[in-house]
Amino acid sequence: MQAGHLVFAFLLLASIPARAETLVGTVVGVADGDTVTVLDADHQQHKIRIGGIDSPERAQPYGQRSKQSMSALVFGKEVDVHWEKRDRYRRIVGKVMVQPSDCPTCPKTLDAGLAQVTMGLAWWYEKYAKDQSAEDAGRYEFAEHEARAKRAGLWADASPIPPWDWRKAQRR
Repeated sequence: MQAGHLVFAFLLLASIPARAETLVGTVVGVADGDTVTVLDADHQQHKIRIGGIDSPERAQPYGQRSKQSMSALVFGKEVDVHWEKRDRYRRIVGKVMVQPSDCPTCPKTLDAGLAQVTMGLAWWYEKYAKDQSAEDAGRYEFAEHEARAKRAGLWADASPIPPWDWRKAQRR
């Protein structure tokens, strides 16, 4: 193979995005507002860290409400998890899609992470926006701005503490 062909092949391969995967299963556990456990068809459990969001920790204000909201959205339901990576704890980081509860014949079109941000029960995790599609990052950013403007959920507090700052303070 000529050098030019090799360079072209390399550039072509480098431009192909990482292969996204889809995990289909039933949510059997909700740890908090951004972490769930999914049981797949082979009866294997997978910890899922919902991408694009960070919810209040359990001991933080709105932490329990965030967990309850996530439970209402996904617990006991079949979900599609679209993912490309794992975090440092080996959890799958992905977008969790569920069927809207008001439409039992609809496809899985409700983005659970976006719903949490829209209700003011999670922050858009801007630090990891590069891991989202541009469209998703835009949707999540807009949803957070809207929730703030409406003073929805945790935005009713004058100065809600982001979970990443709260965790840092707890380590001190």
